[in-house]
Amino acid sequence: MKIMIASDIHGSAFYCRKMLEAFDREQADRLLLLGDVLYHGPRNDLPEEYAPKEVIEMLNLIRDRIVCVRGNCDTEVDQMVLKFPIMADYCVLFAGNTLVYATHGHVYNTDNIPPLQPGDILLHGHTHVPACEKFGESNYYLNPGSVSIPKEDSWHGYMVLTEEGFIWKDLDGEEKITFPL
Repeated sequence: MKIMIASDIHGSAFYCRKMLEAFDREQADRLLLLGDVLYHGPRNDLPEEYAPKEVIEMLNLIRDRIVCVRGNCDTEVDQMVLKFPIMADYCVLFAGNTLVYATHGHVYNTDNIPPLQPGDILLHGHTHVPACEKFGESNYYLNPGSVSIPKEDSWHGYMVLTEEGFIWKDLDGEEKITFPL
């Protein structure tokens, strides 16, 4: 199974459209969204083409292919208009024999570690900065960065998870980082 992982759309119709073009190009089976789908939040500037209603329409068209966790900017009002679940604080998936704990990052992160065993992966967005860092007892922290508001001179991007591992890409599909499993 091929999973595309993205975070922090923040209501940008422009970047949501580019993300969905990448999703089609990747021919991924599922899209895992790591939160902050519609609202830009008080700490961020408005992203390009801020149009949450358009983002709602685009994502609802592929609702059966989306898995999503709640970000700090996501609310019950957002859940009322999105036709796929967004209110879970985390989800767990397996990449081969490796457990991947996927969350937004505002609650669980490397400063407040969820229940992980050695070798498990903590996957989260929230910081808007791509990451692939070792921490703890042979654990890794992975972050796809942000679709619409990248920070620290990073790119507008996403990740792909395949049987071989994780690949970070910009929205044009250029590979940036790889992490083999």
